[in-house]
Amino acid sequence: MWGLSLYSKNRTKANIFITLFCSLNLLSACALNTVNTSPEQLIRKSYISQLNNKERDYFLYLPKGYYSEPDKKWPVMMFLHGNGERGNGKSELDFVLMHGPVYQAWIQKQDLPFIIISPQLHMFDFDQRGIGYIDNRKFADIPQRQAQGTPLNSESRPKQAIQRAQSLQDMSDKSPLLPLGWDKVELDLINILDEVSTNFNVEHNKTYITGLSYGGFGTWFMASQYPNKFAAIAPVVGWGHPDLMQPIADQQLPVWQFAGGRDNAVHIQYFYAGIEKLRELGHNNVRFTVHEEMGHDAWKRVYASSDFYQWLLSHSLK
Repeated sequence: MWGLSLYSKNRTKANIFITLFCSLNLLSACALNTVNTSPEQLIRKSYISQLNNKERDYFLYLPKGYYSEPDKKWPVMMFLHGNGERGNGKSELDFVLMHGPVYQAWIQKQDLPFIIISPQLHMFDFDQRGIGYIDNRKFADIPQRQAQGTPLNSESRPKQAIQRAQSLQDMSDKSPLLPLGWDKVELDLINILDEVSTNFNVEHNKTYITGLSYGGFGTWFMASQYPNKFAAIAPVVGWGHPDLMQPIADQQLPVWQFAGGRDNAVHIQYFYAGIEKLRELGHNNVRFTVHEEMGHDAWKRVYASSDFYQWLLSHSLK
């Protein structure tokens, strides 16, 4: 009995030693893996605009692990900003960091497993129209990258009561495009997508496009012109005109549309006709989410949500 007890004690000590050894090795492996994981990067890439033959820059976000996993292919997301972030594509490019997926990934340090393309729309003459949110913007307002990341975003709540206006069914007198919008640089956007797809580790069947406000309208336009280019689209607080829907329905391109119920900039009653047109055309992969208590900045909640990015990743080009 004494010998068996001694054996058991020795075996227990051996097991403790083995467990401790394995645990230390596991910790070392985890630490080594952390050290060897390349950090996320935000770089500026130059291109020549087809609009005026001048050089401009766009932001390219490379996710954590991009360089440390050279054989991995990454999904691509193109983001089109709103009207207030226009600029010269050089000294004013940082205004693009104000909102959207790059803001979430770079400024807030939300771990997004995408290569993110974020170009800047030409100013055209919007800085000469007396638009307050453009005239009064300051470089000091551009957010700086957080030390630890702050995943929660502040959301405004409009003071006015929710007033549901009757949905418009006849959009024949409404233009499908906003003035001097993203449609003016569609060749630039396609050239940028092609350049990134050629020179970076891209998973070619997982290319997505999303945008807010002016960029939401631009998302609908690009999807209508290149429906087989994208695996899914997500226009945020920007409605789609029924005239744009046929190619999207033909391709059965997955759509997730977002709106703010209290949006005084892009009113809710304009959203339904395009969504209904998709249904009439037999499109069966459409989501429409209205954040009833939110205004135009409903994009803050959308782009902070992990569900949004998981939905994109669930779709691939056929």
